[in-house]
Amino acid sequence: MMRSKHMPRTVRLHTEVSGSGPVSVILLHGLFGSASNLMSVARSLESHFTVIRMDLRNHGKSAHSDQMDIPVMAEDVVAAMDQLNIAEAHMLGHSLGGKVAMQVAITKPERVKRLIVADIAPVRYGRGHDAIITGLLGLELRSLKSREQADQLLMKAVPEIAIRQFLLKNLMRDGKDGWAWRMNLAVIAELYDNLRDAPSSDSFSGPTLFIRGETSGYIRDENRAPMMRQFPDMYFETIPKAGHWLHAEYPSIFNSLVTEFLRADQGV
Repeated sequence: MMRSKHMPRTVRLHTEVSGSGPVSVILLHGLFGSASNLMSVARSLESHFTVIRMDLRNHGKSAHSDQMDIPVMAEDVVAAMDQLNIAEAHMLGHSLGGKVAMQVAITKPERVKRLIVADIAPVRYGRGHDAIITGLLGLELRSLKSREQADQLLMKAVPEIAIRQFLLKNLMRDGKDGWAWRMNLAVIAELYDNLRDAPSSDSFSGPTLFIRGETSGYIRDENRAPMMRQFPDMYFETIPKAGHWLHAEYPSIFNSLVTEFLRADQGV
């Protein structure tokens, strides 16, 4: 079917493949992240699965676009699956990647065997990243001397050192002396409201595991009943003391939950 020139088009996603199992697992990172954020999860799965880590559009090494919302990002993932000849796969997404993974499962259920969503609910969120976006946009890259200077300048807007270090992974050399953002910061900032949206409201009947961090506010108790209606074959786990970055804070617990859930499909 021909697309209207006004309809959003998919972009080619950068993918990194490891492992050689008969079943594929696709890993999707969160806002401002990249495929490298989920390396620990990938390594824990490689002995049983083929693991594909993807950079979402406008992130990492994937193509940039002036269009960005949850549906078109899900289309990108399905297009990447087609390019890799993957008819069906398990899918795991953290934060924004979790929304994209849910959207794929809801709109293309035949492509998703089991779904894992890390610390995000299928709801519209508030503007929780405004300070970060303002801080990043405020960095004058043309006069920036070093990554250390960028860290100092960003400190007021983003006081948490771990978050600054994560964000500044996007900073790269641009020529001999200059700096640039690897992510498409301008479009992310402009279309941030689109990324706050919930995925589609239809349901996915396949096995779904939600994992939340105990101290994170992204999945609230009141979200669980509507989540169960949308994902009726839902399992739910909470990692004690963990925040939003649960996969990095408690990797052994997180990876064990993921592996156990996915290997259940193999009858193990």
